[in-house]
Amino acid sequence: MLSQPQILQYHDDGYVLVGGIFTDAELDGMETAFDGIIARRTASRAPMDATWNGDWKDSQPAMAIVHCSDLQAYSADWGRTLLHDRFTESMADLIGPNVQLHHTKLFQKPPEHGSAFPMHQDYPYFPHQRHTMMAAIIHLTDATEAMGCVRVMPGSHKLGPLGTTSSGTADASYLDPARYPIENGTPCPAKRGDVLFFSYLTIHGSDINTSDRIRKTVLVQVRDPDDGPTEDVHRSHGQGMMLRGVDPLNGRPFAYGTPGDWDHRSTG
Repeated sequence: MLSQPQILQYHDDGYVLVGGIFTDAELDGMETAFDGIIARRTASRAPMDATWNGDWKDSQPAMAIVHCSDLQAYSADWGRTLLHDRFTESMADLIGPNVQLHHTKLFQKPPEHGSAFPMHQDYPYFPHQRHTMMAAIIHLTDATEAMGCVRVMPGSHKLGPLGTTSSGTADASYLDPARYPIENGTPCPAKRGDVLFFSYLTIHGSDINTSDRIRKTVLVQVRDPDDGPTEDVHRSHGQGMMLRGVDPLNGRPFAYGTPGDWDHRSTG
């Protein structure tokens, strides 16, 4: 699915933006299912704002964002999307033939005040031994700079895990905004249907949606099933589901520990 230059960009820069994976008709169905999840969750009064806490917000205006985890738990349409052939083939081109689900999330940035996200790595939330963890952000609408598109720091994945700064909080692990301001990130404006793939070590964030348009995205986080987590954290619905290929470890449990210290154990 992906060209050699696209694959090389992912490994060199830690990200790549890809178009042509989904058809317009498929995107229409995905967006309808997306809107349905939000409508049903809103009707049930489920908490849905996911604006991060922390002192980074001191310099920001009031913000809000609509969020929901585990789309496949609420919509069969999104369950099918996770197994979309061109989508999973693209992921396999980047992390290897076996692609395993970690979690999914939707984000809807409302117009004029859609929440920003400070620059961060995803690593602190779900650290893994071999760092194969990859995010795939599916754009259901355009995402311009004014709409708060994702920004990345190319090549930052090569720095390895950076941890968090003293300004981070328990539920919002981010990097020092003075050293890593959002505006210093390279913007990744996207068209509807584009997918942004990036390593969980790649520093990224996004600015406020100041436009008059809604920005809709879905994040799918995946890994090589042979890459074990170092901590028992961030469990989610459907975690461990194979999206492409096989689980060479046959789903055996493992002991958590420091990198290099986990082992696979048969249950009988």
